[in-house]
Amino acid sequence: MPIKNEIMLITYADSMGKNLKELGELLSSHFKHVVGGVHLLPFYPSSADRGFAPMTYETVDAPFGDWEDIERLSQDFYLMFDFMINHISRSSEYFQDFIQHKDASPYADLFIRYKNFWPNGAPTQEEVDLIYKRKPRAPYIDVEFKDGTTEKVWCTFDEEQVDLNLHSDVTQQFVRENLVRLAEKGASIIRLDAFAYATKKIGTNCFFVEPEIWDMLGEAQEILKPYGVDVLPEIHEHYSIQLKLAEKDHWVYDFALPMLVLHTLYSGNSERLTHWLNICPRKQFTTLDTHDGIGVVDAKGLMTDEEIEETKDHLFSKGANIKRVYNTAAYNNLDIYQLNCTYYSALGNNDDAYILARAIQFFAPGIPQVYYVGLLAGENDIDLLEETKVGRNINRHYYSQEEVIENLERLVLKRLFKLMEFRNSYPAFDGEIKIVEAGNPDQLEIQWEKGSYRALLKANVRTHAFTIDYVDLENGSLVRLTDV
Repeated sequence: MPIKNEIMLITYADSMGKNLKELGELLSSHFKHVVGGVHLLPFYPSSADRGFAPMTYETVDAPFGDWEDIERLSQDFYLMFDFMINHISRSSEYFQDFIQHKDASPYADLFIRYKNFWPNGAPTQEEVDLIYKRKPRAPYIDVEFKDGTTEKVWCTFDEEQVDLNLHSDVTQQFVRENLVRLAEKGASIIRLDAFAYATKKIGTNCFFVEPEIWDMLGEAQEILKPYGVDVLPEIHEHYSIQLKLAEKDHWVYDFALPMLVLHTLYSGNSERLTHWLNICPRKQFTTLDTHDGIGVVDAKGLMTDEEIEETKDHLFSKGANIKRVYNTAAYNNLDIYQLNCTYYSALGNNDDAYILARAIQFFAPGIPQVYYVGLLAGENDIDLLEETKVGRNINRHYYSQEEVIENLERLVLKRLFKLMEFRNSYPAFDGEIKIVEAGNPDQLEIQWEKGSYRALLKANVRTHAFTIDYVDLENGSLVRLTDV
């Protein structure tokens, strides 16, 4: 199914119902009018990081269901799958065979061995300092082979996520086979997770290394082109990287929008947001919430450092059930560039502020993505957070089928769904956008127009009051969207 300009849901296989079958039942029964696509977060057998340490792409993790469940979803929704182009599970058959047979393993070149990568077998301190890394030391794990020898192997993230050597023939074949497999299993678009980390080159920071990064992206596109499947590189970093990708007509993420909208609604000033809406890519997926935290680094340069700190302070002081400690090492949160909180709770569980935030997202350029917790206007899950001591779990509540259905009666969801249905069905959103100069910083006006269709969002970002007016072609008059 081709990509549609309709809202995409982001969800795990077991977060709305306990498996893919229950998820499919819920979506088909209650959400077909508000969701056109589904980003199904990793549903493969995995050893860590809630699916992002895949052991194989050949099967669906048995507790979630099987490929037939995925196929049923693909009949009603366009789908996004993840491919972790940077790494594979340490517990995978590939890495375990490498441990067992070392140089004789057919997968020996699948991984980045320090002895082969660095001229002296290890980086100098200067080279370590240069690397864009997620750990306070050189990115590696010590691997003990069956023969008793040990080696350092590149590992950027968790110790269960071992980096792939994208330059070797065996890895290139691995990538090709799995991308084709996912395309044949119903993906409309494949997200390349941890994409910018996959380029490793001596003398660089090993992050978004040019021109190698463009070669890697181009190769993935060429593999998928015969299947009509596109790719979305996932990168959390300075917004200028997204602009670079957009210049070459690639799909990108708008990860800057969440912080900008929070700043706008906290401060009552739309100037920073208006500037971004005028210059941001048009071929993009927009976010307010995802399975990760609210990105901070993505907004750097679009907001001053002082504004970023004020926004963070406001979240911790005005957000609902949120504390600074939840974003520290005490809760296994080592990423200083993300804030762990549901978007609804970040806005103090305030219905009016939350609906306006979604209205802004739905009127922004691009295809909106709504995380499942956001779809249900979910509050911070403190119980799951304390039970697991994992910061991101504050925004990863497990909803039973019954709990989802109970939530549908809430007024905030009725308002949200009315807005989503309008965004999916009104033709003006396939046209041209205009950011109207409102004159006052507490005002925001965004207009979409295509032919005789026109939709206008007018908002007061200080009071959170807004209106949406649109041309009703039955009588040619401007009418107001009600009940939002």
